[in-house]
Amino acid sequence: MANKKGIYCLVFKNINLDTKIGSLGDISFRDGWHIYVGSALGSAGYRRVERHCRLALLKDKNPKWHVDYLLTNPNFSLEYFVFGETSRQLECPLARVLGGESVFGFGCSDCKCDSHLFYRRSNPLEEIKNAFLTISPEMDEKCLIICCM
Repeated sequence: MANKKGIYCLVFKNINLDTKIGSLGDISFRDGWHIYVGSALGSAGYRRVERHCRLALLKDKNPKWHVDYLLTNPNFSLEYFVFGETSRQLECPLARVLGGESVFGFGCSDCKCDSHLFYRRSNPLEEIKNAFLTISPEMDEKCLIICCM
């Protein structure tokens, strides 16, 4: 899998809390689910997702990116991720399709999106799968990798 490239969603479950997120400062998070939209199109490809999973499990490194603050916070549980293999730049279109309540400025310092982190009250798995299909119909369920943590 390491050489695969694509886009992904990390799906967290969390309690109600306030926490510091790097340069964004203190952020209030509602009890529920948060979806982080990311890209694995760089040279690391799928290894980026593997890094996220390792960090969520071991919590052994200091946060570098916005999402690292969630991955290392004991109040956020990485429940699963959804990965869509593609060579196309579909991270921002996926973020736009998911949309909704979000943390302004989270995970989007390299694009013009308002956010790449979105809140849901309940498990968003079906919504995420539908969003992948909306932006790229060839990403049927056979192309998605869903890993429960």
